[in-house]
Amino acid sequence: MPDQIAPSEIGSEGEYQLRHLLHGEVHARPHELLETPFEALHLVYLTGEVAPDDDRRHLARLCELTGVPVLVPVDNFHVLDLPGFRLRWERHTEFSTWTLFRPGGFERPFAADLMALLPESWRKTMPGRLLLSLRLALESADREPEELEQYFLPSPRVGSRVMSGAATLWTDFRLHVDGMGRFLVHDWGLSKGQAGRLVQRLFEIETYRMTALLALPLARDVAPAVTRLDRDLKAIIAELASPEPSDDRKLLEKLTQLAAEGERLGSATAYRFSAAAAYYALIKSRIEELREERIPGVQNLGEFMERRLAPAMATCESTRLRLEDLSARIARAGDLLRTRVDIALEEKNRDLLHSMNRRAKLQLRLQETVEGLSVAAISYYLVGLVGYMAKGGKAAGLPIDPDLAQGLAVPLVLGLVWWGLRRFKRRLHHE
Repeated sequence: MPDQIAPSEIGSEGEYQLRHLLHGEVHARPHELLETPFEALHLVYLTGEVAPDDDRRHLARLCELTGVPVLVPVDNFHVLDLPGFRLRWERHTEFSTWTLFRPGGFERPFAADLMALLPESWRKTMPGRLLLSLRLALESADREPEELEQYFLPSPRVGSRVMSGAATLWTDFRLHVDGMGRFLVHDWGLSKGQAGRLVQRLFEIETYRMTALLALPLARDVAPAVTRLDRDLKAIIAELASPEPSDDRKLLEKLTQLAAEGERLGSATAYRFSAAAAYYALIKSRIEELREERIPGVQNLGEFMERRLAPAMATCESTRLRLEDLSARIARAGDLLRTRVDIALEEKNRDLLHSMNRRAKLQLRLQETVEGLSVAAISYYLVGLVGYMAKGGKAAGLPIDPDLAQGLAVPLVLGLVWWGLRRFKRRLHHE
């Protein structure tokens, strides 16, 4: 493998630090150069979205067990030449692939136990859980249809000419007695590079098919919950639309529970469904790259995937869209309920304002009544003061009749007090 340039070793002024790493990405995981005949074994293990350190350590352990110099790769791809076979390891986002290539001829395809090439103790401690095991045999001689029945079940048997007629492939997409799937390829003029690309595409098709189908059990498990939530939402919407009065607080609590459950289902399935869509797109791309030509009377790979895999992917996509639609409808129902609550609050506020206005008017009337009494009281005391002053003046020898002075002072005092209070009120209103 070519030497890799570490990002820390790059970086002249003005140069993006990862430029060389990104430039080399198009050369990551190159195909093998394979010479006919050979057999291959492809294993796929689900490892989750974690660092591939366990895989690297396991690869180093294999080196120890087979007596080759121990090597721990730094990348997520490595090819290792071991006694009698070549091992190719690739680490992807959520799975790892281990592919064995054993060169040389064979009498019968799929007869040899390729798993026996790997130490038993090493096989039993593989990181992750086995998702796919697939065997492939590539040979020069074509076989008669009756010979194919020894290796594949008659229905469904899938086959086609690929790579512009340079090879013929056969499979049945079934697990056989060894627990593995099978591909048989007949070479009609493949170059080493073509053989490597063909094998890589076939393995990728099966790998992506299995990883895409991981979403199907999840879609089937989620579907009843989505149906239940949809039924509950319809009941809430029907209650919202009913002219009969309802408890908006209880409706809001139910709608909040529905929204929480819908978000939980959405977050639990979003990654799996989006991954399935991405894998399905890769499958269709790899099938197109095969450049299939029909064999009369035989279903080809593209047709098989369209008839058998497309419905499963449609189920996953339908469930994803139902979840999205459910979330959107719950949000709209929430908006409707909030609008209804807001209108009810506005009506209550309006009634409260009317009540406050009535109280203010009553207070104003009471205030005006009190003001009238205040004029009378103040005038009474002022007239009394005038009477005392008149009596004092009469006692001092002035010709004043106190009773007459009090009587004459009454209208004058009333007018002055009333005028004074009015002026005081106007000043308060201006301020």
